Amino acid sequence: MTDNLKPEHKKLVEKILNQQRIEAEDGVLLYEMELGTLAWLANTIREQKNGRNAYYIRNFHIEPTNICIYNCRFCSYSSKATGNAWEHDLEKIRSIVQTSPKDAREVHITGGVHPSRDVAYYSGILKAIKEERPDLHIKAYSAVELHKMIENAGMQMKDGLQMLKTAGLDSIPGGGAEIFAEDVRKKICPDKANGNQWMEVHRQAHLCGIRSGATMLYGHIESYADRIEHMNQLRKLQDETKGFLSFIPLKFRNSNNPMSDIAECSAIEDLKNYAVSRIFLDNFDHIKAYWPMIGKKMTQILLEFGVDDIDGTIDDTTEIYSRAGAEDQNPGMSSNEMRQLIETAGFIACERDSVYNIID
Repeated sequence: MTDNLKPEHKKLVEKILNQQRIEAEDGVLLYEMELGTLAWLANTIREQKNGRNAYYIRNFHIEPTNICIYNCRFCSYSSKATGNAWEHDLEKIRSIVQTSPKDAREVHITGGVHPSRDVAYYSGILKAIKEERPDLHIKAYSAVELHKMIENAGMQMKDGLQMLKTAGLDSIPGGGAEIFAEDVRKKICPDKANGNQWMEVHRQAHLCGIRSGATMLYGHIESYADRIEHMNQLRKLQDETKGFLSFIPLKFRNSNNPMSDIAECSAIEDLKNYAVSRIFLDNFDHIKAYWPMIGKKMTQILLEFGVDDIDGTIDDTTEIYSRAGAEDQNPGMSSNEMRQLIETAGFIACERDSVYNIID
């Protein structure tokens, strides 16, 4: 596998196989490698960490509002982009929970950053859900949402997070990270929490005992160096706190947003990016392909490129990527369908809970 590689690539492969850390300055070299070599390396690491297991969860989403103070140029979801605003009250949220699948283990809550709602309001949502379904794991509020709601309340981050935890917050999703490179961020999402602020929210969450996900938006105007530096910052925080559960690369989708003139990256680029993520993020146990964003067929293929988790059943409860042009316009799969997707790809389907304990 290494005989025909360039000397610098061969040296890097040997380092990876010897389980030595790839430094940031070497990371861009990974993107220059032949795809087959990347797949082999990523799958080797995947099997060392997770064998042939591929995880999924029974879950659903709640999106409290699409009203948002920010003007992200890649967004196809907010009321500014759609011309159709919604804002659920507590009774609506209770109704969603009451009619949710009874076998669901997790609810994922995220939405727009509302101009006037603060941490007390969002704590009320958590309390209402726990009253209806105390068994549900609540994964709620991206770092961008948390930064603003806690700021609106005039609280310190750690105090706001502790308040939310007491109200029922179990973990937080990884959204809002986009890309940490400030020159790029100023062009695609100039007015919301920056990379350092995103990192600090997650650091404080981890210190409070709240685990989280991590994401990266790729395939727009960023460079390979920007991607590697983004992952390097995540890797450093994981060294410090060990609080990240998984990493989710999120592909830029170009429908119905101000960046529609930018072509979406190719499937080959998707495969390469997931493989590099698996190789570089040596202290992350799980790499997730969020199937409503990347598509079912690509999700199956990605299981051979380092991915070991495909997210959840969803139950057609999110519009974030369908509005941006994702393949699945009404995202939802049954547990049996998820198992079939995994098993026909040659992997072992493992139903999990929110912290990767295997249920079945």
